[in-house]
Amino acid sequence: MKEVLQFLQDAGVFYIATADGDQPRVRPFGAINEFDGKIYIITSNEKDVYKQMQKNPKVEISAMNKEGKWIRLSCQVVRDDRTEAKKSMLDANPSLRAMYSEEDGKMEVLYFQNASATICSFTEAPVSYQF
Repeated sequence: MKEVLQFLQDAGVFYIATADGDQPRVRPFGAINEFDGKIYIITSNEKDVYKQMQKNPKVEISAMNKEGKWIRLSCQVVRDDRTEAKKSMLDANPSLRAMYSEEDGKMEVLYFQNASATICSFTEAPVSYQF
């Protein structure tokens, strides 16, 4: 899990694909955090992406780092409404405090569950992770 988290942090921007009926939707994310032994992302419950993840929690994530390696990750996202999880996310990504607070009623943090990830490159064998 640590290698996957580090890869996504190093990439800076990663893309999350959700399902909207029979149409895939992809958007960039950047904030990520480890809390309580799990990888977390953040969004607003006012956004379509959150509504799509609540309807179908299966998502896929992709990113590429500066060395030309890429990651493909499949997982389910699980909502965590604990204030401690929200505080940890905001402490790790302080720029988000301009948009969110732990008690604003719109901030949502979600963690990865049943995740499988593969880091690939053109010059090395793929490395896979399950967590």
